[in-house]
Amino acid sequence: MRYYEDIDVGETHEFGEYHVTKAEIIEFAEQYDPQPFHTDEAAAEDSAFGELVASGWHTAAMCMRLLVDGPLYNRASMGARGVDELRWKRPVRPGDTLSIRSEVIDKRVSESDPERGYVDSLLEGITQDGDVVISWIGLGMIARRNPPEE
Repeated sequence: MRYYEDIDVGETHEFGEYHVTKAEIIEFAEQYDPQPFHTDEAAAEDSAFGELVASGWHTAAMCMRLLVDGPLYNRASMGARGVDELRWKRPVRPGDTLSIRSEVIDKRVSESDPERGYVDSLLEGITQDGDVVISWIGLGMIARRNPPEE
């Protein structure tokens, strides 16, 4: 298990492989983001994208899964305080394969709860061609191995 003390600013991880299918794009969109360019191939052809594309929220969810299976898998995660600077940079299309890259950009001990530390990480979702499709700064909370006794 990796605790706050084991994590260094600047550490990076590249992880995962998630193959995106047309059926999954449509299924997610029909339930959560039913805009025509996510649910209907013919309508999508007349959109700004010119073809069916995944919802940005679907892209975020797929990358979150890769994050949990990757860098967070063996980390003493206590959840997150939120995300900053969420950006959808390019559309994700059926047949794309996503992976993630994360970099720890800041860390500090919580002033209100010395049992946890804050670890902020830049996450990027990347296609098989190396294109960044999404990015955000995750504001993670990580348990400390040896918090000071009160």
